[in-house]
Parts: sequence; C-alpha cells; structure tokens
Amino acid sequence: MIYTVTFNPAIDYVVRAGSITLGEVNRLSGEQIFFGGKGINVSAVLSELGFKSKALGFTAGFTGEAIEKGVRAMGIDADFVRLEKGSSRINVKIKAQEETELNGQGPDIDKKALDELFDKLDCLKDGDILILAGSIPSSLPPNIYEMILKRLKGKRIKTVVDATKELLLSVLKYKPFLIKPNDKELGEMFGVTLETDEQISLYAARLKEMGAVNVLVSMAGRGAMLIDEYGKTHRCGVCKGEVKNSVGAGDSMVAGFIAGVLLQQEWDDANPADYSFALKLGTAAGGATAFSDGLAKKALIDKLLKTLD
Repeated sequence: MIYTVTFNPAIDYVVRAGSITLGEVNRLSGEQIFFGGKGINVSAVLSELGFKSKALGFTAGFTGEAIEKGVRAMGIDADFVRLEKGSSRINVKIKAQEETELNGQGPDIDKKALDELFDKLDCLKDGDILILAGSIPSSLPPNIYEMILKRLKGKRIKTVVDATKELLLSVLKYKPFLIKPNDKELGEMFGVTLETDEQISLYAARLKEMGAVNVLVSMAGRGAMLIDEYGKTHRCGVCKGEVKNSVGAGDSMVAGFIAGVLLQQEWDDANPADYSFALKLGTAAGGATAFSDGLAKKALIDKLLKTLD
C-alpha cells in the first residue's frame, strides 16, 4: 500500500481575471476549486496512473469535511485525523497579470492528534511506501519528518521525502528510498549556486553519500536528473508545451516516478532495476500538470511520455 502524508491540506480557490486593481471591485473571468496539499497531489496523480493510496494528515472544521469528501471523490482512501478545533485552510490563488497567492494558516495540531497519526503510521507493513511532502505547520515539531522515519526504522518500508534544507538533510541518515530537491534547493543545502549538469551531479551524489538511496533533481526548463541506487546517472529532457500551472508539478513528478518504479518487475542484485523509465514517467507527469489547469490526467501523461522515448 502507498501512503501519503499532508500535514496541512487545503482548499485551493483559483480565480482568473484579466487584471486586478487593489482597492476596487474586480470581476472574475473564471474560478475553480481544488482539494490539495502536496501529499494529496501525489495521491491524485497516482490514482490517475492506476495506483491506489491512502491519504493521511489532519483536517478540521467544515473546510476539512469538504477536503475529505473531495479527496474520496478522486478515488483516494482518506484517513485523516480530525482535529477538535479550528478549520482547514483555504488558499486563494489569483491568476491575473501576475500570479498572486493568499495562503491560509491552518489549524493547530496538538499532541493528542499527532499521537493518533503515529498510531496510523505504526500500522504500516514491510513493502509499503510512505511519501512525506511539503512544509511543516508551526504547531508541529520542526523535526517531525525525522521523528517519523526514526519510528519506522527497522521496517522494510520505502520512504519518499520531498522537502527542503534541514528538513531533508536531517532524514538522510534513515536512508530514504527517494528524495526530490530541485536544482535551486540542492544548491541552497550546500551554500552554492548550481549552473551546470556537472555541478548538479556532484552535489546530488553528495546527498546519496549522506544516505539517500535515489536522488531526483528537477531542473525546471532543463528537465531532470537522477542519481540512482547503483550510482548511475540518468538525464531526461523537458516536455514541450504551454505552461499554464505552477502548482503540483513537482508532486506529480514524484507520483510518476513511484508509479514507474512499481510498473517494473521485481529486481535483485543479479538483475538491477533500470530507473530510466521511472524518470521519464515522472517527467511526463510533471509536464502534464504544468500544461494543465489542474493536476495531470493520464491521457496527457501518456502523450508526453511518448515524446521522451
């Protein structure tokens, strides 16, 4: 079973207008509502690719009820911890002459609720996959990712961590199966600016030396690079299309990569896995989201995947 964790899920209210003038009434040309958060985004794209997952995290209030209902409507098993106080956040995303976002804060998460989440995580079994993605609410311990991986240590669980800086560096000692920084985030971890493939490969390899099993680096318009568990470097170009959406492309890449891994046959030391297909499927899924108003749909993923062969 695949599990995703979204600590602070949200209702994304996306509005469109030709232009926005502060201090005046503005008429919208369109509006959409999405149920999101990085882990939920991963679950949604996994569902598109035919893989079921269970979404964990925290919800509160009437907005939380709407998120749970919306997630289930996407074919995802929602198993959130319900908080007694507060409301899940609403993010307003304004697409006009410039993109502007107003992100809600979300509810406080107390120790009782966190213990409930730990109880759910304790039920994970050997062979399961756990995907941790996104920032940490201020009410949670800043080392929460590290706490979770430490708790699961000793189980044969593939963990995926999509986070930045210290949040990511602190979990490397637990040997996560996959981490996915972008090239800018990778440079920030080491206090350098990365401009060439050689530089990116060098520092991605350092993260592998520090414990990561596979290091996937997204590079925006330059494609993506993977240093796999065998030390082999894979490179994939970028999909061609009109960028419409900047939300969820990285989450979609994670989902596509994991789906690509699962679609391969079992492997062992004598027959090592070839991660090139997983990298291509991840790249196609990320591109399909970038070229859509919402998250990637399978038809577009399949179309873009053919262009990467």
